Amino acid sequence: MEKDYWPELSFEEAKATYQTIHLWTQIAGKIKLSKMPWINHSWHVTLSVSPSGLTTGSIPDQQQHFQINFDFIKHQLQIITSSGAERSFALTNLSVAACYRNLLGALQELGIEANINTMPNELVDPIPFHQDEQHHTYQPLHAANLHEALLRANEVLNRFRAEFIGKCSPVHFFWGSFDLAVSRFSGRKAPAHPGGVPNLPDWVAREAYSHEVSSCGFWPGNEAVPYAAFYSYIYPEPPGYKSFPIKPSSGLYHKNLGEFILPYKEVQQAVNPTQTLLDFLQSTYEAAAETANWDRESLEKTKE
Repeated sequence: MEKDYWPELSFEEAKATYQTIHLWTQIAGKIKLSKMPWINHSWHVTLSVSPSGLTTGSIPDQQQHFQINFDFIKHQLQIITSSGAERSFALTNLSVAACYRNLLGALQELGIEANINTMPNELVDPIPFHQDEQHHTYQPLHAANLHEALLRANEVLNRFRAEFIGKCSPVHFFWGSFDLAVSRFSGRKAPAHPGGVPNLPDWVAREAYSHEVSSCGFWPGNEAVPYAAFYSYIYPEPPGYKSFPIKPSSGLYHKNLGEFILPYKEVQQAVNPTQTLLDFLQSTYEAAAETANWDRESLEKTKE
C-alpha cells in the first residue's frame, strides 16, 4: 500500500507567504462577517478548505449570493455570483493593500457593497489593510504545499469529528488565528474567558469560550511555535490534563500555550500519517474528557 502523501512544510522558508495569505484571508473573512447573521462561537465567519484552496462559501447580498475563493492551484482570487458573474485577479506580487482595493473594487462592479473594519484581528501591531504594502510575498510552491497539507488535515479532522455526537463545530478555518480547527463541547457552561487576545474584543473571546470545549487543529506555524504543528487543548483546563499520557510520544504539552502540540513533520514522516494524527487527536481528547469528567457515553458514537 502506498504511503499517504503529506507535503513538507517549512515555516522559516514560507513565513512571508503565510503572513500575506493570512492578511488576505482576513479581508475576505471580514466581508463575510459583514453579511452573515451571528452564529455561536463565530462559526459564521470562518473559511472552508476547498479542492483548490480556501473559500468563504456562499454569502448573501440582497437578491444574490456570492463567494470568494483563494485558488492556490491557479494562484488567483476569484469571486463568483449566483447570477453567473465572475471576477478574478492574480495572487502573485499582490500586496495586502492591493488585495483590499482589488477585492472591494471587484465586488462594487458586481453591485455588492462591503464595509469592513480595516484593522486586522489577533495580530500584534497590525497595519490597516488599505495601508499595508509591506506584506506582498506570495511563493506559489509554498501556497500549494500549504493547501495540500490543509486538504490532508481537513480529511482527518472530519473523520475525528464523525465519532462525536454531542455539540461539535464543523471543521473550519479561522482567519483570525490562521488555523484549521474542530471543537467538541461537553454541554456545560465555562467560566468567563479572561480575554486579552490582541486586537480582538474581549466579548468575542468570551462568547467563543462560553461553554466547556475541547478543541484541536492545525496551523502552519507562528512566532510562539515556529513550525507547522497540530494542537489540542481544553478550556477550562482541569487538574491532571497536562500530565495525561498521549500518543504518539513525540506529542508534548506546551506550557506557554497550555496546549498539547504534535509537530507536523512527525505526521508527515510517519509510516501511517493518518493513523498517527488520529492517535494524537483521540488521546488528547481523552485527556480532556477524562480529567474534566465528561459524560462520554452520551457524547460519543457507540462502537459497533
